[in-house]
Amino acid sequence: MKINLKKIVKEVAVTLVILFVVANVLSYLRKPTLDSNIFPETKTVLLDGAVFNSAEAKEKPLLVHFWALWCPTCKLEAPNIQSLSKEYEVLSIVVSSGEDNKVKAYMKTEGLDFRVINDKHGHWAKQFKVEAFPTTFIYDANGTLQFTEVGYTTTVGLVTRMKILQ
Repeated sequence: MKINLKKIVKEVAVTLVILFVVANVLSYLRKPTLDSNIFPETKTVLLDGAVFNSAEAKEKPLLVHFWALWCPTCKLEAPNIQSLSKEYEVLSIVVSSGEDNKVKAYMKTEGLDFRVINDKHGHWAKQFKVEAFPTTFIYDANGTLQFTEVGYTTTVGLVTRMKILQ
């Protein structure tokens, strides 16, 4: 039996395109419908003790990322969020994942230092109508929602969306 490399490459490419389309359709169908497309005014204490003030964050695009310690996809995506946090405004919200020390230990073990709100009881998740993890919202510099992603998103995908808003 002769292997036709050209045919194999074509099949792989077609499969990848189909997976890309299906993933984007599912993300679109699963995205929450918010009561407002404007990021809410808030001032809250982060996991590291710093204060996040949304009024100060509106100078640049903001990525708001909901995740959980019990979510395997979130763990796969964490390095993408970490990379993005070095260049862009990122606020992550860890949902129903335990006490601060547990989240801090995970962050330290994984070498993660992006900003985190510990949403122990899911109040933030309810406000943003998040039902699937990870879910990411990307706001422009005016605090207006521009993109919503549900599920795994690549670093390239996230960076591209952030660059569009600059």
